[in-house]
Amino acid sequence: MKGTGVGVLRLTTPSALILSSAIFIASLFSAQCLGAAGKPQSAATQVAAPQDSQLSAARALLQEGHLDQAESAVREFLKTHPDSADAHFLLGLILFRQTQRASTPSDIYNDPSKAELEFRQQKARESLAEFTEGAKYRDPGAFDLKIVALNYVLFGDYSNADKWLTRSVSWDPRDVEAWYYLGRTKYNENRFEEAIHAFQQCLKLEPRNVKAQDNLGLSLVGLNRVPEAIAAFRAAIQWQEKPEASSSGAQAEAVGSAAKLDVGPYIDLGNLFLDQNRMEDALPVLLRAVEIAPDQSKSHELLGKAYSLLGDLPKAQAELEAAVRLSPRTAHLHFMLGQVYRRQGLTEKAKAEFDQMSKLNKNAQAAPPGKP
Repeated sequence: MKGTGVGVLRLTTPSALILSSAIFIASLFSAQCLGAAGKPQSAATQVAAPQDSQLSAARALLQEGHLDQAESAVREFLKTHPDSADAHFLLGLILFRQTQRASTPSDIYNDPSKAELEFRQQKARESLAEFTEGAKYRDPGAFDLKIVALNYVLFGDYSNADKWLTRSVSWDPRDVEAWYYLGRTKYNENRFEEAIHAFQQCLKLEPRNVKAQDNLGLSLVGLNRVPEAIAAFRAAIQWQEKPEASSSGAQAEAVGSAAKLDVGPYIDLGNLFLDQNRMEDALPVLLRAVEIAPDQSKSHELLGKAYSLLGDLPKAQAELEAAVRLSPRTAHLHFMLGQVYRRQGLTEKAKAEFDQMSKLNKNAQAAPPGKP
């Protein structure tokens, strides 16, 4: 086959679902993720288009967010054009986009339900199958390989995600999003130096990218380069709290508004301060995190931990109760809340939380692994 030299993709599937980085996976579904992540129109332009009205209509539906109708249109086209690589790649993209509607940006630090996970797995399987089929007829492009890689992320298969993202950025080194996700993949493989390189490439292409800067900080933490990590997190925070002087008043107000801020660097800096036993530094950062993201469990969890370490048990209880309400299936939150109850002499409440923790842990151990 002539083309770019990839040939038919050998899309091997992982034997088990390993969700070792819930935040990484959840970020795939956030509309506030890197620029192109939530813009199907950018993605659609990457797919080579034969001059066919059916596929053109499907692309238009994808751009407008009508995913079910777009899927139906492509499947109808494939009935008469089963050897169309463009159609298979487009369908693979549509199926991947469908995994994103299982969550909203506010869910990013909360635990997904079993139904959500199953939905994502099924759509990711279908998406990979379409890319595999399309590759029989034409080599995929850089964008196609990026979507293949992000499907593998949904299965926690970072080895395959790394492989295809590395190929993608080698073909299109100006893809900011691909560099970002390559960095996240390297981070999850504990390849922190390589992750730093990927995030630095991302920042070269898109300076003041908050998510890339935040994850640069996390990678520096992985290498125990704590002062540099703190500086990275603080820069990501400052970029949001203090917009560039060239911004208009309206823009500055929007950037500084809590509703517009990315809570990630606040959570990560607060968590690092807690690990360093710097409670006085952690508390204001985590209070701001809760202000920014009151509907995300991690903010409340870390603030509750800070209050607990400071001995302010009523405030710790309130924050951990909020965290449990937002992520009721997270076992360690029940344990933390149970400890706070026990320290206050609330024996029955503590027992109930410890029992719930045990039940969740047993269910997790008994659950069969996800299989693509």
